[in-house]
Amino acid sequence: MTVTSDIVESWRHPARVVRRHLDRPRSEAFIFTFLFVFLLVAFVAQWPAASRAAYLQPDVPMTQRLLAATLGLLATVPLWYGLAALSHLAARAFGGRGDWFTARAALFWALAAVSPLTLLQGLVAGLIGPGAQATAAGVAVALFFLWLWMSMLIEAERG
Repeated sequence: MTVTSDIVESWRHPARVVRRHLDRPRSEAFIFTFLFVFLLVAFVAQWPAASRAAYLQPDVPMTQRLLAATLGLLATVPLWYGLAALSHLAARAFGGRGDWFTARAALFWALAAVSPLTLLQGLVAGLIGPGAQATAAGVAVALFFLWLWMSMLIEAERG
């Protein structure tokens, strides 16, 4: 299946999609592409807010803002790996039978699956600006991500 149809299906049946990915031959490069897709979409989601900020404060050009966003997103790669490891350890404490790879696959696919909502959050931040709407969009994306990730992690830790 294509990535876009997997993303849409993940919103309805997250466990089924992550199981399908886990049933493939193991490839660290394959699951890293999920993280890469998320980071790429998260970078694109920064553009509206960076454009707005560059318009309101022209002393810092948009290219510098986007470079800072890129470096910031790249700096999170070790954090995502660490979060996947912590989630596996927590799941193991509750009887999980998965491994490090399955925990990474669940987290990285949950990030990729929530990426369209990340774009929406970026649009809200760029078009409306800071405020209650941007906060609400951020909270909605975070809650949806947590639901996806926990559903996928439970499936991944079944072993």
